Amino acid sequence: MSSASVNYKRVLLKLSGEALMGDLDYGIDAKMLARVASEVAEVVNMGVEVALVIGGGNIFRGAGLVQSGIDRVTGDHMGMLATVINSLAMQDALEKQGMLCRVMSAVKINRMCEEYVQRRAIRHLEKGRVVIFAAGIGNPFFTTDTAGCLRAVEIGADIVLKATKVDGVYDSDPVKNPDAIRYESLSFDEVLEKNLQVMDATAIVLCRDNNLPLRIFNLNDVGSLPAVMKDRSIGTTVIMGDK
Repeated sequence: MSSASVNYKRVLLKLSGEALMGDLDYGIDAKMLARVASEVAEVVNMGVEVALVIGGGNIFRGAGLVQSGIDRVTGDHMGMLATVINSLAMQDALEKQGMLCRVMSAVKINRMCEEYVQRRAIRHLEKGRVVIFAAGIGNPFFTTDTAGCLRAVEIGADIVLKATKVDGVYDSDPVKNPDAIRYESLSFDEVLEKNLQVMDATAIVLCRDNNLPLRIFNLNDVGSLPAVMKDRSIGTTVIMGDK
């Protein structure tokens, strides 16, 4: 299908591990996995090249493990492995949608997935394959948000799409404050100055310094991912300069 009607040529979609839980309290909801995969497939069929980074919080979260007494480095390594589990699950779901897909890990797990190589990742995308980047950046103390922004810069993505449970960025918690105001757009400096918790500061600075736009939208709205490709008013966009 022609990409003339869409806004982007290449995107990186950042999913939290919790997004895959659906209505479950832990693990992966097969129905939610299939729905996300179907929307990714729809986007690919629009002519958009898609890369993904998926967190591991539905299985293990390094920071939470540290609070329970586990060494931080060990906890982060466990979290990286959780992202590999989610990535393999998403690969399977995408293949069931008829998509060609590659999981590329920042740590060597050659029996299960490819090692991340920037040029190879770009080549996969150019061939129409969905690429899932697993295991963060391969180092502890860095979040999957930072990993997503780093990979997006490396592959020359047009934008980072962060899928969340709310329809954008608000001036306060919309769950606690019914009068919270949603921002249509923000600058990276505003996000940092107002401490809006869009992503961790390292990820925001990485996007800002590389002039890489960021869009936050609600994944729970069915069809939201394909809609984002054409409608710039969905969610909140974070860009350089003033709003």
